[in-house]
Amino acid sequence: MLNKPLHIIGITVMLSALSACHGILDDIYDEPSGDMTMREGQLYVDASSWTAWYYIDLLNTKEGFVQMNIPTEELPSLNTQPSALNPKPGIYTYWYDVFGAGLSNHEFQSFTPTEAQPEPDTWHIAVHRNNVRTNGGAAYETPYTSMSDLPESSDAFVNATFTEDEWNELDVWTIREQMLQGFVGNQGIEVNPVLSSWLKLEIPPVPPTFTLNNHVFIVRFADDTYAAIQLENYQNAAGVKCCLTINYKYPY
Repeated sequence: MLNKPLHIIGITVMLSALSACHGILDDIYDEPSGDMTMREGQLYVDASSWTAWYYIDLLNTKEGFVQMNIPTEELPSLNTQPSALNPKPGIYTYWYDVFGAGLSNHEFQSFTPTEAQPEPDTWHIAVHRNNVRTNGGAAYETPYTSMSDLPESSDAFVNATFTEDEWNELDVWTIREQMLQGFVGNQGIEVNPVLSSWLKLEIPPVPPTFTLNNHVFIVRFADDTYAAIQLENYQNAAGVKCCLTINYKYPY
């Protein structure tokens, strides 16, 4: 485990006061309040939890979404080290240089094997804070910033370059008990890097900044159906971050 310079203690104390001593991001993940009024072709998901994925069936959005918690309990029987060629479900703990160069400077610390992420029987996309994954799909970012400007049919995108979900063990932040020291436990799981770019988190500064990418994304699913998806807003009525207002069209 890395020994960090003592000069960060003063910064840590200040951030601890700002975040009620729970973590450097607590001030942007308060409990949401107030109802959001959605229009046709729009849905709202409070995805601010650190500990759950929210699965969305685009054919059944009126029923809301399905919450599935992230497994964190250690399974010693599976305690074999993962590799780049054989990644395994579990919690990947990294140290991040949150008080210095930022998230790009990080170092692997440990691996805890867990069960694989549970999933409902039917779903199209799942969200966890600023992360998005698909159910065997692939995503393409269009130049359009309005759903009304899209071509009439998804046929316009059949020759576009779509990106499938990719293994990720750095961005699905799950365990935060040691965050003030820069240590975060991340879930190892496949996410879609293109679709996840609709909301970027940047550190520094601390607290972090969020950047909304309002381009419309096209998602091609395993059954060759298409959806048009756009993140319109990432805050709820109370200003809580990672509460997502999503525009969608499915099938497209």
